[in-house]
Amino acid sequence: MTDDLFSYRKEPDIGTRLEQLREQVRYHNTLYYNDDAPEISDGEYDTLFKKLVELEKQHPELITPDSPTQTVGTTVKSKGFEKYTHQVPMLSLSNVFSREEAGEFLERIYRFLGKTPDGSIALVAEPKIDGLSLGIHYINGELVTAVTRGDGFEGENVTANILTLNTVPKRLPAPFPPHVEVRGEVYMDKEDFLTLNAAQEEEGKKVFANPRNAAAGSLRQLDTTITAKRPLKFIAYAFGYVEGDLPNNPDSQSGLKQVMEHWGFTGNTPSKICKTLDDMMDYYENTMTGRPDMTYEIDGIVYKVDSLALQERLGFVSRSPRWATAHKFPAEQVETVIEEINIQIGRTGVLTPVAKLRPVAVGGVIVSNATLHNEDEIARKDIRVGDTVIIQRAGDVIPQVVKVLTDKRPTNSQPYTMPDTCKECGSHAVRKEGEVARRCTGGLICPAQAVERLKHFVSRDAMNIDGLGNKIIRDFFKEGLIKNPHDIYKLSETNETLEIPIEKREGWGELSQKNLFTAIDNSRTIDLHRFIFALGIRQVGSATAKRLARHYKTFKDLRQALTGMKPTDDNEAYQDLIALDDIGPMMAADMIDFFAEQHNRDLLELLEEEITINPAEDIQVSDSPIAGKTVVFTGKLEKMSRDEAKATAERLGAKVAGSVSAKTDMVIAGEDAGSKLKKAKELGVEILTEENWLNLVKINV
Repeated sequence: MTDDLFSYRKEPDIGTRLEQLREQVRYHNTLYYNDDAPEISDGEYDTLFKKLVELEKQHPELITPDSPTQTVGTTVKSKGFEKYTHQVPMLSLSNVFSREEAGEFLERIYRFLGKTPDGSIALVAEPKIDGLSLGIHYINGELVTAVTRGDGFEGENVTANILTLNTVPKRLPAPFPPHVEVRGEVYMDKEDFLTLNAAQEEEGKKVFANPRNAAAGSLRQLDTTITAKRPLKFIAYAFGYVEGDLPNNPDSQSGLKQVMEHWGFTGNTPSKICKTLDDMMDYYENTMTGRPDMTYEIDGIVYKVDSLALQERLGFVSRSPRWATAHKFPAEQVETVIEEINIQIGRTGVLTPVAKLRPVAVGGVIVSNATLHNEDEIARKDIRVGDTVIIQRAGDVIPQVVKVLTDKRPTNSQPYTMPDTCKECGSHAVRKEGEVARRCTGGLICPAQAVERLKHFVSRDAMNIDGLGNKIIRDFFKEGLIKNPHDIYKLSETNETLEIPIEKREGWGELSQKNLFTAIDNSRTIDLHRFIFALGIRQVGSATAKRLARHYKTFKDLRQALTGMKPTDDNEAYQDLIALDDIGPMMAADMIDFFAEQHNRDLLELLEEEITINPAEDIQVSDSPIAGKTVVFTGKLEKMSRDEAKATAERLGAKVAGSVSAKTDMVIAGEDAGSKLKKAKELGVEILTEENWLNLVKINV
């Protein structure tokens, strides 16, 4: 039996576990960022997210570009606000949860810059406010636009509502640049939150779970008179897009704060300059101790490198700056009861046990589910139905069971046994030797797997078909309207043959049906990297998809290169593939296997009849002598770390490869360069010393 377009070849269990975590985080991201209605607490989210980060650190070869660790927020879906594209991406922060992790963050900064930790790099520490991120644009000193974070690249225009806040200056005092974006957090004080909820309850209206939800819900009101009545405030902490010079040309984070406060913004206080890990921890512990006395909610501390020049050198990873992180406060733990254990089926057939909990409030959020991960985890903690358990609200989207209170266990308790059949299709659920996961063997006949694969195809970073939500996909699949991706693009024709067309069904209407077909039609023209990601090839996330798109340029060239590819040393196309940075033999094997399946190729041909796949565009970097070139670094660099050198090259438009091939344009060789340098000489590739390289790209270190 072969897999369909969205299936994976047989995979290590860790890959499945990672994808489960990613799906959980994406789900809760949507509830948090888009719906302002989280099902779990911030602490729970932090715990789940931390687990995902830790697993990806252990298995960096499995990191995918679409992973929540590489992206920010979620796609804007509000029908009431205009979308606005950020000129400078509004990224999120990485998280640390302990002194050890904070120390690792500090060490990474020094290591990236090629320095020895000696206290010479100053960091600013400040409270992390639990609110809604916002960018406010001023042109010629006048407030013109205010935008929510959204997915970090596109947010919602909430200008009319922000104009009702008296903590936001409507005009900046001179001097000011022609265009400047001030970033900060919209929040609600604790007392104001309690007063608002009391009024809401008295009027029989929605009561908010916590101040952050109240702030978000208040800001995103279509009726600005409602927002005006809500006690919202704004604290500024950063600049986004800046055209021209800021007053006094500040060279530090501290200097930026002074500019914002001069313009009338409330700055983030109390802040402190830290030189060592001990300094950082002293501030962290003192702030945590004083947290109950603060007028607004905070959920941790933010550390930022103070020097703007060093921030520029450190740059960014996919979703966050290297020069800043959030040190989250400890997870909150509460006691509740497991009422039952349910099984969820993922798109790769893995059975995941989930505890149905007696609903309990954790940090103001009602929690009713907790992940149990797998049967080994259940056995290790001896988790049973009816158990009283401690659940943790920390860095994760779905809460986790910390421990079982066995002294409260019912006398008739029985150990839990994982099912050996799939609840969706009745197929055997087997656990292979050496694997943690139990999998449904139904493959193509299992509706749960097929539905999950379709969800991936229409997801934000893939085809981005807004109108096809999870419930709609499940319903349409059950009715046979959509069985594979090609059916999506034939849905309008199929609808004309239905006895009861979509627009006549319960919950539908002519407008909602029109919106659905419009969303489908809007996806008929798609960027190459998004289409590659939509295919669901194992290990190929959005970052890898972008790398492949940039390398092969067109889907035709990608398909021709991978179809029939032989993974041998003398196969130039294969060597060209694995030479790409972060793409190794395992990932290459998954891609080759995908294109080896005839049914995958057949479905791709059908899809190409319905959609237009835009070729990838080269990164355009003015005055960059390495734009579009493929470079390889080898040996020990003295002036900057390898990571900084690679990041610099990519920022200037180059492609960084992991190995040398005939398509390599230049090799930068440091001390003790070995086989890569030798191969470059054999192939006649241009070789530069580190000094040559720095002169070429005009960098002074």
